Amino acid sequence: MKVTKEQSAANRKALVDAASRLYLERGVAGVGLAEISREAGFTHGGFYGRFASKEELAAEACDVAFEGSLARLGAQLEKHGGDYQPFLKRYFGAAHRDAPGAGCPMAALGVDAAREGGLLRESMSGGIAAYLRELAVHRPDGTVVDEPTAEDEARAIGVLTTMVGGMILARACAGAAPGLSDRILRTSLEATSKAA
Repeated sequence: MKVTKEQSAANRKALVDAASRLYLERGVAGVGLAEISREAGFTHGGFYGRFASKEELAAEACDVAFEGSLARLGAQLEKHGGDYQPFLKRYFGAAHRDAPGAGCPMAALGVDAAREGGLLRESMSGGIAAYLRELAVHRPDGTVVDEPTAEDEARAIGVLTTMVGGMILARACAGAAPGLSDRILRTSLEATSKAA
């Protein structure tokens, strides 16, 4: 039975969506193709007709994760008139720390992209650039500019690096030292709130 183009596209999307969530939860090396295929409702062999490599799947999964993350950022900034604070409070919340599968792709996959290189690194770089631009064009006073200044870009880099670094550290010690993890979240929120 021949699969229609629409069904083929839907099947590919199901695989990418499953990979995106699983990679965010456990990293690229922590998830096999058989598990991704099962999660999407397919056999392991179904992967090979849709992707040239696991690297291609990882890059597309990263792109999907960034699309969701950027949409959430944009919606929060729009809803609150450009005010970063509600977004930052959610970002540094325990719910985000404890559910990486639905969260920030930079905190979940940044180290993987650095190690894996190739297409995943390209996808991560593009996502980071888009995230920085979104933060740079939304100024702390609520104005939105078409072209950010060097000062806007420096502010965005400072905010983003504190966000991602803080979340990585908070997740790293959440199980063994929950009090420390909570302090990292609070301190990172305070630092980004002052910068934003």
